[in-house]
Amino acid sequence: METALESLSKEDLLKVISSRDEKIDYLESQLAMYKRMQFGQKRERFEGNPNQTELPFQSEPAEVERQQEEIKEKIEYTRTRPNHKGRAKLPEHLPVEEIEIHPEGDLTDMVCIGKEITEELECEPAKFYIRRYIRYKYTPKNGDGVKIGELPERVIDKGIPGAGLLAMILTGKYADHLPLYRQKQIFARENIQIASSTIEGWTRQALEKLEPLYEQLVFETKTKGYLQVDETPIKVLDSDKKGAAHQGYYWVYHAPLEGTVLFDYSPTRGGIAAVPMLGNFKGYLQTDGYAVYEKYGKKKDITHLACWAHARREFEKALDNDRPRAEKALLMIQKLYAIERQLKGHGLDATQTKELRLTESLPVINALGKWIFEEIKNTLPKSQIGKAMAYAYARWDALSAYLYDGNLLIDNNLVENAIRPVALGRKNYLFAGSHEAAQRAAMIYSFFAICKKHEVNPWQWLKHTLENIMSINHKNLKDLYPQNFKKLADL
Repeated sequence: METALESLSKEDLLKVISSRDEKIDYLESQLAMYKRMQFGQKRERFEGNPNQTELPFQSEPAEVERQQEEIKEKIEYTRTRPNHKGRAKLPEHLPVEEIEIHPEGDLTDMVCIGKEITEELECEPAKFYIRRYIRYKYTPKNGDGVKIGELPERVIDKGIPGAGLLAMILTGKYADHLPLYRQKQIFARENIQIASSTIEGWTRQALEKLEPLYEQLVFETKTKGYLQVDETPIKVLDSDKKGAAHQGYYWVYHAPLEGTVLFDYSPTRGGIAAVPMLGNFKGYLQTDGYAVYEKYGKKKDITHLACWAHARREFEKALDNDRPRAEKALLMIQKLYAIERQLKGHGLDATQTKELRLTESLPVINALGKWIFEEIKNTLPKSQIGKAMAYAYARWDALSAYLYDGNLLIDNNLVENAIRPVALGRKNYLFAGSHEAAQRAAMIYSFFAICKKHEVNPWQWLKHTLENIMSINHKNLKDLYPQNFKKLADL
């Protein structure tokens, strides 16, 4: 009996074989990528020798004994060796506790001829204390009425937490990723028993105090002419499905020139989520390859910038699929980043930066583009190297657009860096209790990200802000921004 394949013509048979070969190549590339994702290190630079031998799981007993002897000798040496002259200098702003040590024995017939000073950095656990306001009442000697000292504005009216305690709780959760139940355990170690519901209420009320400052930040972010945008998921318990969590998203807007960051929560990843911020945006918009951003990038008054880091990652994934061509592309992209390091090292202004990029970066971009244009014709579209080339080829104008202005950046990495605390937080407290709670968290994530960019102590900034936000003149509200707090603290 004639099989299906035998009944085909030679031409049709070649098409079937070619189709199968293409599918096999695609599946092999996918398998190689999954192996890299599961077992390989997540790096964007070239790996070392892939044939490098693996480390042994256990050392030989003789090696263990020899190592233990070396450790013993090192410990004894470090106990007796003099202080290293190049050790880190201790901060000058810290209080000093002096402990005087005199030689033992009778010193009556001896004269002190000097002293040696040794310093070490020490700490104590968080210090809890009660601040008691005692307001004295006065009344006229010959008259009616009572006069009493005015109580300072408090963060939570008739509540017991001070601004410093609330700042510690919020910093612990949103900057140091300590869930509230762990902070409750810290309180308990100091014999301070506070109900979980009470701590949650304090957190909510403290965050609500930041709403005016956050709204001001939203307004100003909309006016920026250069934004980097990215989004990241956040689980929210408020779900239509019983027992399931809703998949919400933080949309993050970074203004590189001003060093500000805005987190905005949305229940969806659809394009409608970005309308409040990007609906009337004009200027440079830098993003990854998500289709929603592509749509905004095509608007009349927007110049869309793509991210070279994302293009580079696609070629890095193709190293197991087609190493020679993937390496060629990666080496050319590395040249672009080497030029950026050179620019940063010389501290050039925007005009000088643009000139140097046009002189040195543009030829590299042109050479890479020409190479991709020629190679993509002979590349299987579904292979990883084909996908990498297609990703860059489809966004070539946007990848080249950073050459327009010396203030523009080569990639979107700064906004991705701002998102990282959310990823760390997800591993610790897992979800937000509601959509409203997720938006409140977006406010503090915004300001803590700005604190990090401007090297501001988040606890100090938040304590100062909570103490002053209720009494400050609305015209001076921007004085409470972290970057402006730093200027105040430096005076």
